[in-house]
Amino acid sequence: MTEAGADRDRGEKTSKSVCVYDCRPDSSAAPERTLDVANIDYNGFLQALRQEFSLSTNETFVISTTDRKEIDEELYKKLVDGQTLQLLKSVNQELPMAIQERIEFLPHYHTLVQCGMYEYYASEGQKALPYAFAELIDNALSATGKNTGIRRIEIRLLFDESQGGPAVVVIDNGCGMTSKQLNNWAVYRLSKFIRENDIEKPDYVRPSPVPRSLNSDISYFGVGGKQAVFYIGQSVRMISKPAGSPDVHEFVMSKDDFERKELKKEDIYSGFIRNRKPGDCSHVNVSNEQFLQSIVIEEDGRESFTAVVITGILPEHVTYLKQYFTLWTRELAHTYHYYIHGADGNDTRIKRKTDHSNIDIQISLFERSTRVPRVVNLREVDNDMQTLYVSSSASTFEFKATGARDCLVEGLIRYHPFLYDQETYPVDPYAASAGPSEDEDEDCVVLNPEGRGKRPIFECFWNGRLIPYTSVSEFEWCKRPKKAGAVPFECYNRISGVLFANDRFQVSTNKLTFMDLELQLRDKETIFTRVNNGQEQRVKIEREFTVWLKECHERFDKQVMFQGFQGVMTREDVPKRLQSPWAQFKAIKWDGKTYKKGQLVKSVKTQPIFFGSIVQFLLHGHVDGDVHATGGHAQIALEPKELYDEQRIIPIFKIDRQATAAAIKEHIDNELTKLPDQLRVIWPEGNAWAEKDARPAGTPMGPIKVEILNKNGESMSRLPVAGNSKKLKVELKVIWHSSKGDVETNTYTGVHSSKWEYWFKTMENLSKLGMYTLHLQTILSDSQSEEWAGKRLPNYTLNFSIKEGEAVSFNLGIVSSPVHVGVPFSIPLDFKDEFEYPTQPPCNIKPQLECSSLNLSYEGIAFGTTSVIKNVRVMGKISRQSKMYTVKVHIPGLKENNQSLQILLQPGPPHTLVVFPDEDVLSVENRTPANLRVEVHDEYQNITTHPKLVVRCQLLGAPDLPADLLDCSNTGSGLMLTKPLLLKTVNTEQILTAKFNIPNHRTVVCVERQLRILPSTQISRLEVYRQEEGSDDVMVLQNSERIDWAAGDTLGNLHFRLYDEGNRLVPLLPKLTSKIKVNWTAKLNAEELSQGKLPQLCVPNQAQREHYYSVSFQDQHLVNMSFFIVPRPDEPDRLRVNLSESSVKMGEILSGNIYVEVIDQYGNKTDCLNAESVKTLSVSADDLDKEALVVEWQAGIGKWSVCRVRFRTGSLGPKELCFKYQDMQQFVRIEVTAGHPAKIILLEKPEIPFQVMNGHGLDTPLVMQLCDKWGNPSPDQRVEIEMKTLYSELKIKSSVTSQPVDSEGKACFILESISGPKGEHHLDFRGRFGRKDIPGPVIKLNVIPDPNKPVELRIEYDGAATLCAGAVFPVFTVVVMPEEGGPVRNICPANLSMLLWKGIASGSCPPATASALKCSKRKDTEKDECFCFRDKLIPELAGKYVVQFVLAFDKTKHLWSKQIELNVVPNKAMKLAPETPPSTPVVSNSNIRANRTLVDSLNLKIMDQYDNAAGEGIDGKVLVTVNGTGDMVIPLFENGEKSLSYSLTNGETLITDLVLLENSPGEDGAEYILQFHPEFQQTSVTITPYSLPFRFCNDAEYQEVIANLSKKKDHLSKTVLMYRDIFETNEQLKSELECQVRDASHKLNELKPELIKSGLDISELTTVSAMKNVINAKKAILIEMANQPRRKCSIPDPFKGSPHVLGKVAHLAEVEDDDAAKVISWHILGDMDCVVTETTSAAKKIYDDTQGRQQVLPLETVFWRPNERQLPHIRNGSSLFRPIGNPVFVKDLLIFPQHVESCNKVFATFLGDTILIDDLDSANHYRRGVVQNKMQCPTLLTRQGERIRSNGKFGGVQNKAPPIEKLRGQVFGAPFPKEYNHTCLQIELLQQYSGAMQKASDVEYEYNNHFKYLQSPQMKQKRQALKQQEEELRELEQTLARTPQKRGKRSLEPETAEPLVPPKRTRRKPCKLDS
Repeated sequence: MTEAGADRDRGEKTSKSVCVYDCRPDSSAAPERTLDVANIDYNGFLQALRQEFSLSTNETFVISTTDRKEIDEELYKKLVDGQTLQLLKSVNQELPMAIQERIEFLPHYHTLVQCGMYEYYASEGQKALPYAFAELIDNALSATGKNTGIRRIEIRLLFDESQGGPAVVVIDNGCGMTSKQLNNWAVYRLSKFIRENDIEKPDYVRPSPVPRSLNSDISYFGVGGKQAVFYIGQSVRMISKPAGSPDVHEFVMSKDDFERKELKKEDIYSGFIRNRKPGDCSHVNVSNEQFLQSIVIEEDGRESFTAVVITGILPEHVTYLKQYFTLWTRELAHTYHYYIHGADGNDTRIKRKTDHSNIDIQISLFERSTRVPRVVNLREVDNDMQTLYVSSSASTFEFKATGARDCLVEGLIRYHPFLYDQETYPVDPYAASAGPSEDEDEDCVVLNPEGRGKRPIFECFWNGRLIPYTSVSEFEWCKRPKKAGAVPFECYNRISGVLFANDRFQVSTNKLTFMDLELQLRDKETIFTRVNNGQEQRVKIEREFTVWLKECHERFDKQVMFQGFQGVMTREDVPKRLQSPWAQFKAIKWDGKTYKKGQLVKSVKTQPIFFGSIVQFLLHGHVDGDVHATGGHAQIALEPKELYDEQRIIPIFKIDRQATAAAIKEHIDNELTKLPDQLRVIWPEGNAWAEKDARPAGTPMGPIKVEILNKNGESMSRLPVAGNSKKLKVELKVIWHSSKGDVETNTYTGVHSSKWEYWFKTMENLSKLGMYTLHLQTILSDSQSEEWAGKRLPNYTLNFSIKEGEAVSFNLGIVSSPVHVGVPFSIPLDFKDEFEYPTQPPCNIKPQLECSSLNLSYEGIAFGTTSVIKNVRVMGKISRQSKMYTVKVHIPGLKENNQSLQILLQPGPPHTLVVFPDEDVLSVENRTPANLRVEVHDEYQNITTHPKLVVRCQLLGAPDLPADLLDCSNTGSGLMLTKPLLLKTVNTEQILTAKFNIPNHRTVVCVERQLRILPSTQISRLEVYRQEEGSDDVMVLQNSERIDWAAGDTLGNLHFRLYDEGNRLVPLLPKLTSKIKVNWTAKLNAEELSQGKLPQLCVPNQAQREHYYSVSFQDQHLVNMSFFIVPRPDEPDRLRVNLSESSVKMGEILSGNIYVEVIDQYGNKTDCLNAESVKTLSVSADDLDKEALVVEWQAGIGKWSVCRVRFRTGSLGPKELCFKYQDMQQFVRIEVTAGHPAKIILLEKPEIPFQVMNGHGLDTPLVMQLCDKWGNPSPDQRVEIEMKTLYSELKIKSSVTSQPVDSEGKACFILESISGPKGEHHLDFRGRFGRKDIPGPVIKLNVIPDPNKPVELRIEYDGAATLCAGAVFPVFTVVVMPEEGGPVRNICPANLSMLLWKGIASGSCPPATASALKCSKRKDTEKDECFCFRDKLIPELAGKYVVQFVLAFDKTKHLWSKQIELNVVPNKAMKLAPETPPSTPVVSNSNIRANRTLVDSLNLKIMDQYDNAAGEGIDGKVLVTVNGTGDMVIPLFENGEKSLSYSLTNGETLITDLVLLENSPGEDGAEYILQFHPEFQQTSVTITPYSLPFRFCNDAEYQEVIANLSKKKDHLSKTVLMYRDIFETNEQLKSELECQVRDASHKLNELKPELIKSGLDISELTTVSAMKNVINAKKAILIEMANQPRRKCSIPDPFKGSPHVLGKVAHLAEVEDDDAAKVISWHILGDMDCVVTETTSAAKKIYDDTQGRQQVLPLETVFWRPNERQLPHIRNGSSLFRPIGNPVFVKDLLIFPQHVESCNKVFATFLGDTILIDDLDSANHYRRGVVQNKMQCPTLLTRQGERIRSNGKFGGVQNKAPPIEKLRGQVFGAPFPKEYNHTCLQIELLQQYSGAMQKASDVEYEYNNHFKYLQSPQMKQKRQALKQQEEELRELEQTLARTPQKRGKRSLEPETAEPLVPPKRTRRKPCKLDS
């Protein structure tokens, strides 16, 4: 990072300093440095940094805050006094060491303002530790609120003192905290609403409403976290890593530190934040805080996290947390129940529409390292109070309470039914004591006999979490009534409730209590609404609650609960009408006890009393799951099954509930003792075989006697079962377990004998080796079965084995071959018994061995599985190698005692070494071989071989003598010393000793021989000398001698001599001299060599190093002599110049020095220069700054040094630099490049300002060029050019806003989109080189409004129209308005929608349930810009509605209209009816008033046809009468009245206490009609009266029967109506789908001919995927055609698309031919930039916007008359002459993509009748012909670029078009090839066909699925159910229609047999209908 210097701010400023840490990677851990920045600006601050930290100008760095925000000018101004900064290499580098940031955390003023609020935990006698942990969990939930994955929160209780405990750690994987946010956390009372947020993060925004207010927005006041940590412990360490940051921030607060600072009068509320890299635990005291080291190590790899480490835990807290771990974790699970389990809670009985909550809270307790930690996941806690409430509830009542200021409470009431003689309302497990007692089972739920009792109903939750110390007892509408009603009083004690309040309600800062929740809920403005299936219902909440509570009582308060539904069965043991259906269950709960399948029970009141196990429970009726009901049966399997193989079915009440399981089990066990229990086996002859006994093969087994005993030990032979007894037999089997499987060797069946019981004879066939099993099994004599009643009869099993016998013969095993003389080997022996089984030999055997001509011996014999004769040796001389010998073995004492074997015999191991010739001294000449023969013998003088048998010969007696090795492994003999002996110079005889040995066989004795060595006669020395011709002086060259000689000279007259090993001169014979070689030449003269002469030697030209030369004699060995020649420089010849750098920037000094030296002719540096010669050297060049030039003498290297070479002016490029000394001169070339970047210019500068349409971009990119101060392009790629807007409201979308320049110094900016207010704006371009700014151009942009950009939806409709329910809305007309100008027309109607929903306008987005209506088809009479919504039905339900219109641009971008509130009023009053139809009343002639009551309370309203209350303003009365049919006697009301009158007010009346007269007349069982007839003064309104049928009975008993039948009829009527609606809806849907299938097929058939016509093969277009492939291939062809080189017009056209604007002339037409396009464009070049408009006002607007710089042409001011004029040479259809050059009107060559008529007018104005012809000669010929025929000739253009004006003038520059390149894009573009448009047409047809096929496929698929659904078993079952219920309804109606005749005791029920269970209320499964 670099910067230019800047002046200091002269103004006076307050004191301000910053602390800076050097955090670069290579810096050491130095303390922070303080910089005073009070009176310096940003640039001065950077200079101070460089000076303080010794930063060079070229060194890059970054200065940032501890939150890694790079300090720029804006952020520098916001620095505060004492702020900590970091000096980095890059923003994202890792911190090499931790740094400390000093912070202050003074408490916020709210600490005083709100000090009266509840601020402590220890209240209400409860242990507050769980709520302290809850505060920390609140913070973690808020931090993880935006996590997309698992929100993980972990609480670790580290109570292992060996690890540094006790400590509490809370870790979450949330967003983490920056150092600024960590500072905010430390400030007490700094809530989220008043704290300063980071620059990048916005202020607090209230979350959107969610179900149950589970928005995780529960970290609020800036208080709870601090209170919690200091309530738990004495110190807290906050560790956090924010997302996207590489640093971890750590902050510590402790009570001891506060007290220390207070004592020392220090600043208490200050501290340090430690900023470090993840995993850096260097600051951790491992001995005291080992656990903290583990936590820090875990930081690696985490994107973000926060860890709260609390230490100094109070001992009583540690005790509580350990002892009551289960208790307080349950309390946390209760507090966050709905965050953990979701909005529905921990209810496993419902199918969730969404996944479970992603919140995972885990608590771990670590005590000692040796103890397994206790781990609890709050999701797994299943006994917290909310789970108990949810799991024990049977039904829920959901409601909402809405108050002022968006206050919202969602409520839920649960019903806990009475079951099994007990209440199921759960008991609070925390209410009894602070912790569970020692003998209490934590999982036990105690059933409360009193239900809820006096406890409050509602627990209160705030933002989804529990507020523990606030509860609401009840509301007026749900409290227990004072008078008895339809619901028993005890039902009000069976409800529990939950209230979910949003954050509009205030809570205490510790979130333990609500401030005013109950007061606000009891406010009269609070509205309660019922919520049913997610929909709010504005009904009377009290009535709805009472109805619900009554239903719960009737449905769920039961006695017997049937569980484990298994299906439905049919019974045949009952009367036919009761045979089906019977539901099957696994268990029941009855009277507090559970009876399960398989449980043992005893019957009561049965004959006889029996015992058995439960098979299943049966319940008559339609049931498909667990159910509460009365009655039922139990299916019992009699026990013991071994005696009673039978099942019985009894009523459940006949199960003896007093019988204990032990008594039942005892009785069954007593019965079981009568059964056979075991077999007793007896061996009469005393030869008993024991378990796992092993006997030799052939041993006899038996005889065997068997007895069958029962459990009492009594012998038996029959089964003691009821009826005929069964005889028993015993079956014997002997099974041999062979390797191939089990084989039965013996099988016998024994019959009982009174004398011998069961007897089996002796078995003598056990001869096969292996394991055997003797199996005795009791079987039934009649069925041969081994089982009785599912249990196996007694059996006996004996496992034994058969082994081998004594040895009688033997075999010899295989002997390893070959066998060596004297080497021991073994002979295996295999012994066998009489069955040929291998066996052990006798112990005293002594084998005898024999072999001819050889001696044999052995050591002994080893016994085992295979016996072995050990260490057999063979001794003697063998005649030849590998001869076979026979060895005989004799073993006395066996039946077969002789065997023999063959062995292959070879010599033994080496024993002796023999050397030949056998002489003591041998004479050998030096350099010749000795050739000695050696042999290796074994112990018996046999030549032997052996692996690795190597003989070594070592010569002794002289240094460096070689050793010879001979491998005798394969031969046993060979020659040694076969190579010449090469001793160093041997002048006289020498005696050597040759020592022979075998290294690998040390036992073989060494052999020595003496060698006499004689001197060699071969050449051993070569001598080289120099002798001039005719001279006697001889110069002998020594070996490796160094010789100085002039470079390039010749060294001659060299000779040589040869000597032998005895230093005797050897004559130079040609045979010897031919072996002389030299290394300086390959051409040798044989004649001169024979005379002892050597060739001449040329010395090298370069005097740089010494050179090696050698003379050698190569014979059998090499004799060599060498020397070195060092060349020295020659005379001075020229200059040599050395450049260290060959390029220099303009204005800068060339880096490095230029060295000049004098060299000789070969380039060798000479020593002729000195310090005085500097004055004689001259340096010159063009534009060279000679004043700066410096020439110096460098004595150390003997050269001139030239420095400070600089060029100030002139052009860039190579410069010739001339150096001259005496008569020598030298030139060098230096490349001069651009100087330092100094400015930025805009290349290809167009007209300024740029005209750009709002929301559009520039057609051409802006190319910036970086230059030096002389204007030369600078390619410095370190410079970054950035683009900034000088007006904040101007928004520019660009691919880049800053970028470095390229290798040419250019940067290209493409402005994709420019948005902002209308008018002129400025765009500033600046370069940045580190901190240095480089000025650039300021571009002016003129933003004009986009007339096609929709910004507003204008809605027009009849606002005064009355909207009646069920009618049609007035027409809504939508006009899409742009930023400026008239309405937008190019809008697709399908993108416009009308949204309608019930409610009031809120300004927020429409709810998801809003109905979407599509735009209607435009009529011919309607304007193009109007989009109408016609014939839209008004909802049938009256009330407030909202309409909003939306224009969809894409899936994410929409334009919304204002929300329009509509009031839908009821339609015309039609009838008098109740809101909810009552059930059919049934009354009787009874003295009890209740039995005579027709209507207790009935609210009737005047309604329209859609059941909306439509009686507003209608007053009168309602007359109630009783009507009958025929001459029936009419009952009378009380007081003998035939009619009663009730007041009708505002169309509503309340009918109460409508009772018949006691002993009123009436026909028994007859049906009458209660007629409610309204009477009022409005004669124009006709209201249909309401009729209510009722039944009249003479007595109460018959009344009860009729009432039940009426209820059943009402229920069946509703069910039948629902079924009919379902079938009618499905049939309508089927008809609609059939119509859609026909339409889709018709559309496909219409498109097929068009596809064929366009050249497509439809046979391949059979699937949508195939068509997509074809479309993609066609699009690829289009892209390829579009990417082909094509002439394009580059003139920008920002006005195109504006209202009434066609565009610039250059873009209105296209020309196919290049030559024609060039000459036409050049001809009207001045008009190509002209903007053509339709109106003058549009032209004037552009003129004003561009301040008159843009030329315009309004078409309405252009006169144009269409004509079809022919070329001038054609008159009356015939040619006046024959033209040449193909003349054609220019206008006929133009192609108009759009606006054809307007373009014809435009170009007729600009071109007239201009003609294009091939060349100039043809043009002159044409003009001459036209003029000669007395015709006016227009302007002629040629394809070659010439022009002949209409006056005949041509030639000159003015009439010659330049090359097309010089037109710089101001040329008509070329059209796409013809294939392009054809391909576009094909793609359009394919897309239509694909869409039609996809739609046809979808519709057909939907139709088929619907048809299958109609034919499915489910629908068939529904039809059957409808038919059945219609039949039942008809039967009921017929039954009710029958008037009973003489009846004693009335009964309309069908006669049934006496049930098997006590008569109780029959339960019928409610009918469920699928929609």
